[in-house]
Amino acid sequence: MVDIVWLGHGSFELKTPSGEVFLIDPWVTGNPKYPAGHKIERVDAILVTHGHFDHTADLIRIAKESNAVIIGIHEIGEWLKGKGVENARGMNKGGTQQVGSVAVTMTHAIHSSSLTENGHITYLGEAAGYVLTFADGRSAYFAGDTTVFGDMALVEQLYKPELAFLPIGDHYTMGPREAALAARLIKAKTIFPMHWGTFPVLTGTPTKLAELLSDQQEIEVLEVEPGQPIKW
Repeated sequence: MVDIVWLGHGSFELKTPSGEVFLIDPWVTGNPKYPAGHKIERVDAILVTHGHFDHTADLIRIAKESNAVIIGIHEIGEWLKGKGVENARGMNKGGTQQVGSVAVTMTHAIHSSSLTENGHITYLGEAAGYVLTFADGRSAYFAGDTTVFGDMALVEQLYKPELAFLPIGDHYTMGPREAALAARLIKAKTIFPMHWGTFPVLTGTPTKLAELLSDQQEIEVLEVEPGQPIKW
């Protein structure tokens, strides 16, 4: 079983059966939905989907403290190396890296990716998603910040994920209407909604997504509180 803890917004902590800990888009400082009292005690790898502050605010600090492997698109990898992060392993879409017991495949996402530094915008390559294939052969799709796009059907065809993490908040990512179509394209048995409820502008909810998928009895939409551990 994989232990999953939603850290609020688009941030997650995953622990594999062998004990490895993967962080995805870590945002601790200033995250209003970060679970109070939660401590990140071990980090083996960090996956970064894009450069926006609400996905990278604590990236460099955690990377240096943990010496974890950092996976991101090529431009983010090079940017991190320039910041003194030694274990950045940049890649690009369609590629796969073995990270411990997990095969990490980078997928497409439709979103922007940049960071404001010293008053100037730094371009950090394209936004991405990931497919994580675990040692038991199961795979999970982490869409990252994106809207729905037709090639999500290729993710299903190639990797057949059983679990999909989909943003639903609207405004900056797809909302429930688009996420419902994404769920139909991906055909995962379980949908873990994310990137919702952090700010008033993010109006999408898991309840609305579940309503839009009420005709898909084989799909379960989770409604999980930040910090609430689940096993998958």
